[in-house]
Amino acid sequence: MTFYGFARGVVKGIFSPIYRPEVIGLENVPKDGGVLLCGNHISNLDPIFLGITMNRPIVFIAKEELFKLPIIKGIVKRLNAFPVKRGKGDREALRNGIAALKNGNVLGIFPEGTRSKSGEVGKGLAGVGFFALKTDAEVVPCAIIGPYKPFRKLKVVYGKPINMDYYRENRVSSDEVTTIIMDSIKELINKYK
Repeated sequence: MTFYGFARGVVKGIFSPIYRPEVIGLENVPKDGGVLLCGNHISNLDPIFLGITMNRPIVFIAKEELFKLPIIKGIVKRLNAFPVKRGKGDREALRNGIAALKNGNVLGIFPEGTRSKSGEVGKGLAGVGFFALKTDAEVVPCAIIGPYKPFRKLKVVYGKPINMDYYRENRVSSDEVTTIIMDSIKELINKYK
């Protein structure tokens, strides 16, 4: 068993009874091939709940600061995450993300780049549109619907993949594609909240 599989089992055993996640639409996630998983970001627990509800391992893009904390750094690396320098055009993070998708992995990303303090979905960063346009990965929107309160049900909703063919063929901008992805996340929240 991999470290990821072991950690997933342990964390699921701890968090599932407390937050009782209801998983909707998992059948929408392709069973193989590159998947760009795009979710809203309302809590530091979001990556954990995507990790324990998803049926495939996820490679996460994580803020660079996590890779500077002594104990956390080792754990985050072993969970297949890689760092991104926020607020800068981080070419290495873009290369790592494209490589993950081209190697058939699920790349987990929170397009807003930071947690929403209000719980409302904010503007997404163009990097997510870049990943969607530069690879053949399936783009799957995901909504995490709280609140994160013990013994209150949490919903994790996986939407249908967004067909990117038109946008790739017509060279639509990364910003426009990011907006389309963010609108899909909002639609899931409105439908299932």
